[in-house]
Amino acid sequence: MGNDATLDAMDLRILACLQEDGRISNQALADAVQLSPAQCSRRHRRLEELGLIRRYEARLDAPRLGLGVTAFVHVTMERGHIREVERFRERVRDMAQVQECYAVTGDFDYVLKVVAQDLKRLSDFLLGTLAQLPGVNGVRSSVCLDEIKCTSALPLRS
Repeated sequence: MGNDATLDAMDLRILACLQEDGRISNQALADAVQLSPAQCSRRHRRLEELGLIRRYEARLDAPRLGLGVTAFVHVTMERGHIREVERFRERVRDMAQVQECYAVTGDFDYVLKVVAQDLKRLSDFLLGTLAQLPGVNGVRSSVCLDEIKCTSALPLRS
């Protein structure tokens, strides 16, 4: 968020409600934040125009859809292969198994959240696809045993 976006308590309440239920109707949102529907709609549209709301999406249940394995994968790139970095990033963006990818500090260059149907398919993806990308020097993974908390909701000040 740039400095051009001044948020008041009402904006934060609207954002909090939308984080909870992105499909909420304008009337229900207006009722929840105690605004008229017209005022609520104007504020909602302004928050979208400011780019504070990136998109609306459905959060699917991976295991029920046959994706029973989640892993966090640490990728190390070869030193001196700066040309490969953008190619790596482009390829990762196109991989459906990769839900999230972050460039990080520390012992690894990237951390990825990956889903797969089972351990065999995870292994095939890691060794046969990810580790084969240009510039990749090493891949280490940790398989998730149990999901304790998973949210995209941000902590909003109010």
